[in-house]
Order: sequence, then structure tokens, then C-alpha cells
Amino acid sequence: MELMAPPLRISQEAAWLQFNRRVLLQTERPDFPVLERLRFLEIWAANLDEFFSARISRAFLEERGSEGYQALLLEAKSQADFAEDCYRRFLPELEPLGMRVLPPDKLSKAELRYFGAYLAEEVAPKTDLIQPEGLADLSSRALYFASGEGLLQTLIRLPESIPRLLPIPGREGSFVRLGELVRHRNDLFLPYPAKLYELRVIRLASLERSRVDWDELPEALEARLDGKVSHLEVEEDFPPHWAEAIREALGLAAEEVFRLAPPLDLRFVNILVAAGPAKERFAPRPPEKPRRFIKNPWTTLDEQDLLLYHPYQDYRAVEAFAWAAANDPKVEAIRATLYRLGRENGVAEALISAAKAGKDVAVLLEARARFDELLNLYWSLRFRKAGVRVLPLPAKKVHAKALWVRRGRRAYAHLGTGNYNALNGSLYTDLSLFTANPKVTKEVAAFFRALEARHAPAPTLIKTGPAIREALLEAIQGEAHKKGQIILKFNHLTDPTILAALEEAAEKGARVDLIVRSTLTLLHPKFHARSLVGRYLEHARVAAFKNKGKWTVWAGSADLMPRNLDRRYELFFPVLDPEAKRQVLRLLKSQLKDDVNTFILYHDGSQKALWKGKHNAQQL
Repeated sequence: MELMAPPLRISQEAAWLQFNRRVLLQTERPDFPVLERLRFLEIWAANLDEFFSARISRAFLEERGSEGYQALLLEAKSQADFAEDCYRRFLPELEPLGMRVLPPDKLSKAELRYFGAYLAEEVAPKTDLIQPEGLADLSSRALYFASGEGLLQTLIRLPESIPRLLPIPGREGSFVRLGELVRHRNDLFLPYPAKLYELRVIRLASLERSRVDWDELPEALEARLDGKVSHLEVEEDFPPHWAEAIREALGLAAEEVFRLAPPLDLRFVNILVAAGPAKERFAPRPPEKPRRFIKNPWTTLDEQDLLLYHPYQDYRAVEAFAWAAANDPKVEAIRATLYRLGRENGVAEALISAAKAGKDVAVLLEARARFDELLNLYWSLRFRKAGVRVLPLPAKKVHAKALWVRRGRRAYAHLGTGNYNALNGSLYTDLSLFTANPKVTKEVAAFFRALEARHAPAPTLIKTGPAIREALLEAIQGEAHKKGQIILKFNHLTDPTILAALEEAAEKGARVDLIVRSTLTLLHPKFHARSLVGRYLEHARVAAFKNKGKWTVWAGSADLMPRNLDRRYELFFPVLDPEAKRQVLRLLKSQLKDDVNTFILYHDGSQKALWKGKHNAQQL
């Protein structure tokens, strides 16, 4: 009898870096326009910064020096080397589009005089000069230049308000790097002639206190600036003795310092993407509009539920639902959970309008949404001024996506898998369920009442907290036989208890299909695991179980991670409407057939790209 290979368990950090490699590999897709491939280089760069500022936190604080930690750094360095080479390969590809990044020695005398004046007038006054004793206080993600005569004498911090790429006047599509100009005219920044060398650091960005309320948030955000340095990048020609001095001042190990070919920090390529010709970006894809629903959501939902899949179906239907509630004189009360709103937000504006019209409006605005805390603080001030009640923050972070409306004797609800954010709604794939089903709307109302009373919500039909795990475990165990079938689609699947149940079901003969975008920490020989990376960011969270031929389908806000199930208030809801259920199953089965945006995840930790097939699940 042939022995089955053992399952492979990998860390969340390693799984996430594998995902970021999948993002980086999109730069080589033959079916993507050049500017879209370049966009993925910018996404990769931003992701790697996030890795060293947030996702590596546990490993950095608990496992530094271990074999696993060293492997993370080796993989990150391998990706960074690939990305630098990728940038250089893109430059000649851009030339046929009329786009160039020129060094200063390719500029005319008149252009050099212009940029000299620009540096003197716009850049030098905003540039910080830092002495070596200030090394420990370097800012996260800023770009610095080091200089000196023999010894390291000065650090120059480039102002983050100045773009890293500057257009050359009179040469449409041509740019020069700010850093190269500063090198060329270092006399404007230093009192002595010296070479300049690029460097940057990344600091851990977690709040010092995970439990903060609105009054404490500003102070907590200030404290975040003091996070430990987790990563240092220096350009490849950086003087070794300077790099060593900086490393020691920052308390880093040698392997935490990356030597890379300049330019460092490739996020600036987004300027090239934005400036390039439209024909080299994805053609606009107008979303389907549920016109009848937008015109009168109440009549539509009185007849049946509506399920939408964004961005293929217009996210603005969510905003239209909120505005319909704000403008309808029969609507008395509105409740919403809000997580990442962005600077402009139609749902938030509708809630403000409703409150100004005298309606009872209350929101759970999650102040602790990582990296969005300041924007949410901005929205809390606007809400309070308009009369929207901002509910006190519970001990657990609220990541649920719910909007509830009371209109006369009926209640209506929207439940989703993504944030109430129009930009995300155009770039992320997410599910929206609109319903007037009393079984659902009563539980959503009870969820908000519990939050307002500062009690732990405990709905029964809809699940939150550990009850999500319990419901999924029961469903998985019910499929643990030769005719069982399980389909899970999540961004992250790392919960040990759920993974163990999936492992047992697969070994008992069930078909286990996993569509996991980012982190999957158990790779089993009997799992059928894949990751989709394409034009849109796959973001919906869905679970489906064959249930003896009568499929049950769940969707919601939660990824299957211990933090989401144990330390957050999420909402996971059953899709009860038969047509809505069929829609979700068609979506899942289409993604299981995809051979254009797919990476197969093998049980030995390897992955294989499927790009040249005929079934593109992102072209619904």
C-alpha cells in the first residue's frame, strides 16, 4: 500500500510571503497590459512594507534568530532582488509607450537649471539633515541618503510630500527620479562634497495598546511612532562600515539588513502607471446595475432577497440603499458597522444626512482598523457633529459588515463580506446580501442592541465570534465521508481547529476544495487548494457544504483565523434565498475551474501558475 505524504504545516508569515510572491509574479503575465503588470510591482512593494511593519510582528518579537525566521528573511530578500531586476526590465518596455525615466546626465543644460531651482525652492527647505546620533529615531518608510568624508557624518531625509518621480517639462511621458537629482546636486543639501547612498527603515506599526476607546486613540497613534525597527535597506554600494554602524544603532541582526540595487522603495512606479496611456491599462468594465432595486429597494426586498457580487454588479447599489433609507420619511432608524471608510464615502454621507433629517442613526465605527485609525477619528468627529451616535468600542474589535434599517413595521438589512468603501467596491470581489427576511433582520437588530448596551452579541441563526467556528466544524464533520464535499473561499485559513477538521474529513474521503487567496497554513495531500490572483483582489469569504445534495451556503466578514473567531465580532450568515444560493455556488464552481488566474498550492509547499487556459473566472 502506498504511503500518503505527511501534511505540511507552515507559518502564517511564510504563507503570506508566498502570496506576495504570487503578486510579484503577476508582473510577468503575458495576458496583462504593461501598465497593469507594472501596477503589481507597486502592490508588491507596498505589501512587503506591510509585511515588515505589521505581519512579521509576532515572528520578530518571538522568533528572531530561529531557522524559521531566517527562512522568512531569505524569501523576502529573494523577492526584493527579483523586484529590482523586474523594475530594470520594465524601463525598456515603457519606451515604446513614450515613457522614460532619465538620469540627470541625459537632461539638457536648461532642464538641469530648472531642476536645480526646483530643488532649491521646493525640496531643500523641506529636507531634514540628521546627525549620526539621531540614527535610532529614523522614520519608518522614509527615504534617506547617507553621506560623509570617511566617517558617516550626515543623513538627508527626503520630504515625503515631494513625488519620487518628477515630470520633465516639455518632454511628455519623461521623468527623472528625485533621488537622482539630489545626488546630482548634493551641493544644495551638504556643506561639503560627498557621495550620497540610499537607505530606509521599516518599523513595527502596532498600537502599543490594543484596547483603546475614542478618547485614547490620538495618544495611542502617537505612541505607534515609537515602534521597533524590524528592517533596514541600503543600496548595494553603501559603505560597509556605515551600514554596520547603522545596524548596531538600530539593534538589528546582520540578516535583517538588505543590500539592494537602487532605487529603493519601488512604490513610486504608481506614478508611471497613472501617467501612462489608457490603452496599456485594463479596459473599463461597466458593472451591471440592479436598476429596479436602486429605484425602490423596499419593494424589491419585500418580494425576495437580492445578492450582488461586486465589482461585476455595481457597489453603488449599497450606497443607493443607504441613501434611500436617509431620504425616505418612513425610515425611522439606521444602524451600521463601519471599518475602513476612506476619505470619501457615500454610505457615511447618507448616514450623516439621515441624522440631520432627525432619524435615529447609530454606528459602530471601528477606531482600531489598522492604518485607518486616523481617518476613522476624522469620521467620528463628522458623525458626532451631525447627530450620529458613535457607539462606544467594545473590548473586541468589530469587523462585521452590516447595515440595518427600520421602516415602519418592517426591517431591512445589508450583510456583506467587504468594507463599506466605494474604492474597494470597484477593486475587490465581495458579496452583498440585501434582505427583509425577519429571521435575519431580527438578529441583525439584536446584534446592534447588544453592542449599544455593551453586551456580547449572541445571535443564533447568524453567527459571531467562536460560534462561527462551531457552525463550520459541525458542517465539516457532517461531510466527513466518501460522498462529502466542502468548498471554502477565504483570504486566510489558519485556524488550527478548523484545519484539523478539514484534514479529518479529507482523510475520510470528502472532497475538500480550498480557494485561499493569501495564507493557508496546512497543505494536505488530499486537499485541492488554489489561490486566485488577477485583475481584482479576491476578498469574499464563503463556505459551502454539499449536505447530501442540499447545499448549505454561508458568507460573511470573517477569515478563518483565531483572531477573527476569538478576538473580533464578525458576522457569518446563511444564504437562505434559493436563487442567491445558486448564484454563490455558480461563483465557487467557476473559480474551481479557473485556469487563467490560478496558482495550484501543492502539499510540499510549491505552487504552480495556471495562466494560459480558457476559463477565466474573473470575466463573469
